[in-house]
Amino acid sequence: MTVEPTASATTEEIGHAVCSPETRLQPYLFVVLHCDRLLASGARYGLADVDEVTIGRGAARAAARKLEGAVRRLELRLPGGTISSMHARLARSAEGWIFEDAQSKNGSFLNGERVTGATLLRDGDVIELGPVLLRFRAALPASPGAAPDLDTVDLAPRAPGCATLSPPLAEQLAALERIAPRPIPVLLLGETGSGKEVLARATHALSGRAGPFVAVNGGGLPASLLESQLFGHVKGSFTGAGRDEPGTIRSANRGTLFLDEIGDLPVPAQAALLRVLQEREVVPVGGTRPVKVDLRVIAATHKPIEQMALRGEFRGDLLARLSGYRHLLAPLRSRLEDLGLLVGDLLRRSEVPAATNLRLSPAAGRKLLAYHWPLNIRELQQVLSVAAALASGGVIQAEQLPELAREAQAPPSPGSGDERVDAEALERHLIALLEKHRGTVSHVARDMRKARMQIHRWMQRFGINPNDYRSG
Repeated sequence: MTVEPTASATTEEIGHAVCSPETRLQPYLFVVLHCDRLLASGARYGLADVDEVTIGRGAARAAARKLEGAVRRLELRLPGGTISSMHARLARSAEGWIFEDAQSKNGSFLNGERVTGATLLRDGDVIELGPVLLRFRAALPASPGAAPDLDTVDLAPRAPGCATLSPPLAEQLAALERIAPRPIPVLLLGETGSGKEVLARATHALSGRAGPFVAVNGGGLPASLLESQLFGHVKGSFTGAGRDEPGTIRSANRGTLFLDEIGDLPVPAQAALLRVLQEREVVPVGGTRPVKVDLRVIAATHKPIEQMALRGEFRGDLLARLSGYRHLLAPLRSRLEDLGLLVGDLLRRSEVPAATNLRLSPAAGRKLLAYHWPLNIRELQQVLSVAAALASGGVIQAEQLPELAREAQAPPSPGSGDERVDAEALERHLIALLEKHRGTVSHVARDMRKARMQIHRWMQRFGINPNDYRSG
């Protein structure tokens, strides 16, 4: 069947799915966290061709697919002293996927509550079996070539920041990897803290360019010094210019220039930067001769750059130069399946002593999965650093997490009808499509495979006026 955007996937996932006519929505079971073995990261298991899943204890994480009569079974083994040899079971039914405990010694928990009978799973439900936390996803977009099962031990990302268990994110990252070796400008879009600089460095690493990676923050320099910092200056060009300086653009020659927070770049500097990109040369402050530069530009912003260009706050011609390829980074709340992978990576890079030996109590693990993460991966890093410092005996307890994480409620799961779709993600997706189609609602409806009336209802709900996105 062709993909039909449903409430089971977030709007960001749906937005990616509609770009590929062959994409299908598939159910998945993710092993997210081994609370007693945080470096073990996680795994995913596709349920599209499965009738039943049995879960029990094993020496190591492992899965086997078996056909017994007409029953297609996935046997999942998880390490953990409190997991029974036959602990829990998932079964396909006419209503959806059913979860039940298999008379285990220590019980099975769903969203923190002990399971006493057969329970219908909802998208986003968190299953707790001993020290292991799993997450059920009812329908995620996946291309026909995507492997149903993937373990992080088999992940071999070509560069840091390119690893994920999420099928739609993996497809997007694969596209970026194909773009990386080509001299195409890249524009990274996404919320603050979602990992834009990490991905920019990964793109440079995959580019094969011999020069350095040079990063500059568009909003981090005073306007009076910005042009000198970007374009360099000659000795004596202004008070304090005691020697020639190449500037960040020439420093990135034969390499990659990363322009972070490009939306904060002052308008006068935008004009000068546009000339650099057009002519591939720099005139330093106080100089008269242009200097040729060979660089690849990656820009990033968390701001609505298209709207800023329409309002005249950002040069449209510069935006066109920067937008050779656009990549939208998913916020952490939309990729909780990768939480274990991210936790393991952050602990490996942590400066906290013995961070790699840390463990989480299951209650603390639930808190991390339940939290909304408004500041994304950067916030996760801070939470882990503080909790690691407070941990007693190498175990992070729920009460040792920072206040925001302690206040997390039950895992967000969709309700019914349109309310199932994450409102913030839906609003962002609508705006992105309206920008793409210049306010033409019928084209937005076609992309989302929804009736025009539904698009109008959503626009009314969010106070969006399509006329704001129409040129002229």
